[in-house]
Amino acid sequence: MTKPAPREPMRRDSRSNRARILATARQELGQNPDITLEELARVSGVVRRTLFGHFPGRAALLEALAEEAAETLRGAVTEGRRPGERAERALAWFTLALWPVGDRYRLLLALARQDLGVDRVTDILAPAREEVTAILERGQREGVFHTHLPPAVLSAGLEALILALVQSVNTGALDDDGTRVAAAGVQEQRAATVVEETAAALGTTS
Repeated sequence: MTKPAPREPMRRDSRSNRARILATARQELGQNPDITLEELARVSGVVRRTLFGHFPGRAALLEALAEEAAETLRGAVTEGRRPGERAERALAWFTLALWPVGDRYRLLLALARQDLGVDRVTDILAPAREEVTAILERGQREGVFHTHLPPAVLSAGLEALILALVQSVNTGALDDDGTRVAAAGVQEQRAATVVEETAAALGTTS
């Protein structure tokens, strides 16, 4: 039986075109969610045939962005995980590590709910949700976080808050780098100290 020919690596110019299309899509979808693929090709500086060669339809483009988002999020989750830290500082560290990811993929997740389905979005966010839920659960046991809501519910609320704050930053309504939500759930007098300590450790303070 003849073995199938190995798949040829994507040529450098083809990889460059694909990366440029994806980068442009992230930016343009943030400005105009209804942009057509033809318009996107023009803004990307490629011909229509090139764009459709990589992404034969809107669903394929969004799926590529979703997979890119999932990979980036997994990396951020790994980078932001601090199991040895106190719960309030672990949450601040994790939130600050994920803030740039939320900023980049905020609109993609909103589009994915309609175009790719809630299950796909749930898969993308699952690693972050599980990590935050575990931190909140530990913090409730330690008496750091309020216990009036279950950890999973608090985690979902924190996720929604982060995305809402990112949206406010993008529209210019808020000037923030993630520090205002980084210690969410911690008593106010302690929250500022926690965020300052964590930001200093991350090297984000001036």
